[in-house]
Amino acid sequence: MGEGKSSTLVHILVVVLSLTAFGFAIAAERRRSTGKVITDISNHNITYCIYDSDIATGYGVGAFLFLFSTQALLMVVTKCMCFGRPLAPGSNRAWTIIYFASSWLTFLIAESCLIAGARNNAYHTKYRHVIYVQNWTCSSLRKGVFIAGAVFVVFTMVLNVYYYMYFAKVMNQSARKTDRVSSSIGITGYK
Repeated sequence: MGEGKSSTLVHILVVVLSLTAFGFAIAAERRRSTGKVITDISNHNITYCIYDSDIATGYGVGAFLFLFSTQALLMVVTKCMCFGRPLAPGSNRAWTIIYFASSWLTFLIAESCLIAGARNNAYHTKYRHVIYVQNWTCSSLRKGVFIAGAVFVVFTMVLNVYYYMYFAKVMNQSARKTDRVSSSIGITGYK
């Protein structure tokens, strides 16, 4: 990225990686593990749960990794807003800081939803020894955990796009101010 210019490639990568994470989160929600209560054939007093496929855990981890790579890409490109040239004062700097903080907040919420959903989906109680219980249910991941992650993935994507857009504006402003200051230096009279 040239200093001060917004890169279309970065915008496209942020959107594509975020939408991929969104798709994985939706797929994880649709493929959550569910269990069936099975009575042991040899001893009718023992019941246990049998779960279907564990593909939702992989989808959740995939969504986590794609969103993480989006955030990492943006932080490398913008040098985490903390390193490199200082930001020029003004409203664009204020919006850059607001979008930076907001995108990190939504990123952390999305990542925690996705990794918690993947972890809880992977944790299955294989056997439950229960005597004389008729209405027993198998625990499974609560509906909506991956959906919450997907919603925050979208929020993070939008905030990241705005953060990068305002960051490029403020870097362009500081590049213009530096050019103006350096062009007037050097013309002094001698006595």
